[in-house]
Amino acid sequence: MWSVISTQRSIYPLVTFRILFGGLMFFSSIRFWMQGWIEKLYVQPDFFFKYYNFEWVEMCPQYFIKPLFFVMVLTALFVAIGLFYRWALVIFLCIFTYFELVDATNYLNHHYLVCLLGFLLLLTPANRAFSLDVWRGSVKPSKTIPQFFIWIIILQIGIVYTYAGIAKLNSDWIFNALPLRIWLPEHHDFPIIGGLFKYTELAFIFSWVGALYDCTIVYFLCWKKTRPYAYATVVIFHLATYVLFNIGIFPWLMITSNLIFFSDQFHQRLYKRFTDKNEQTVAANHKKILTPLLGIYFLIQIILPLRHLAYSGNTFVTEIGYRFGWRVMLVEKAGVATFVLKDKNKNRSMEIDNAQYLTPFQEKQMAIQPDFMLQFAQHIAQKNKDLVSEPQVFVNSFITINGRTSRRYIDPNVDLLNESDNWGNKPYIIARELK
Repeated sequence: MWSVISTQRSIYPLVTFRILFGGLMFFSSIRFWMQGWIEKLYVQPDFFFKYYNFEWVEMCPQYFIKPLFFVMVLTALFVAIGLFYRWALVIFLCIFTYFELVDATNYLNHHYLVCLLGFLLLLTPANRAFSLDVWRGSVKPSKTIPQFFIWIIILQIGIVYTYAGIAKLNSDWIFNALPLRIWLPEHHDFPIIGGLFKYTELAFIFSWVGALYDCTIVYFLCWKKTRPYAYATVVIFHLATYVLFNIGIFPWLMITSNLIFFSDQFHQRLYKRFTDKNEQTVAANHKKILTPLLGIYFLIQIILPLRHLAYSGNTFVTEIGYRFGWRVMLVEKAGVATFVLKDKNKNRSMEIDNAQYLTPFQEKQMAIQPDFMLQFAQHIAQKNKDLVSEPQVFVNSFITINGRTSRRYIDPNVDLLNESDNWGNKPYIIARELK
């Protein structure tokens, strides 16, 4: 088995991946800064929501935030040019992951994917060619590597596409063209074809094509005869989603990452002028460590998106098991949540103004995610502990999904301070199915 996956192939597909990944992280981080999102997401909030078991990750002092972002931008550039490659990638991933963990309302599928691809890239010798590390002599140049270094990245991309496709095989997407039937008419002013977006038939076509694309594109990229046409489809599909929908860098991440499917000869032509005939071969070091490590890693990647099957209800409604499952652009969901703080001893209560504690973005995310409601309830009680001797917090919450009639979400008779976030089924959630 090891002899098969350690078969040597060109290093240049991996080099292309390293350059484009680092370059994309460099420019997207600068864009994040220039758009003012550092202030909006990390400076303005007074309270930050946490992932379960990561409550210990606290926001650093404000005067550290921008310097950390600067270091992240710089190390992303170092990854792209292959300078102090592994140290730069470790530092970039640590800072990037830290800012993702510090407030769970900022969760996006492509941010999670950046962490995963960065981790896999860290395991590879992607700086052994066309890098400043080679130029300064800190690593020996190499023209070949064990092919499993490329396979692990292809496998990760395949998992993303496959689960994104499976997630689209639901009744709303396939039989009702939702939420595209809601979103597309909003772009009626789009040049040339905007007038077509009002037709329900186009929403169905987009829905079916999107599901078919996600379920099959990896296999067409793997097959040499269909690869050029498949990649053209990748570019067209992701550019269309970038233009029509606000989904950040995800389209560009997939467009650049999918180049790793191309042949060694394709990538070698890109670096023909820079190759050295004296380059060596990289051996598969630490195979006793890498094999079980990657086996556990990919087992987790396969199981994690399926964990929602262990719970009752629809994950689009309950949000249980929704994150880290590659459910991309599948639901239009909105909610309102009005919290009431009661003093059990004095038999008095007051309605909470969420805007006094949260930013508009945080409030929007909190109102549709039950674990955030629990955290906010605890925060309310803590902030008002001087006014309330024995606090109770209740919530009147309502959600609407894919244009359906609004309905009650959380049991209004449950004191949220008596509930805790855990791996359980969250019985305080009333709405559990799409209706």
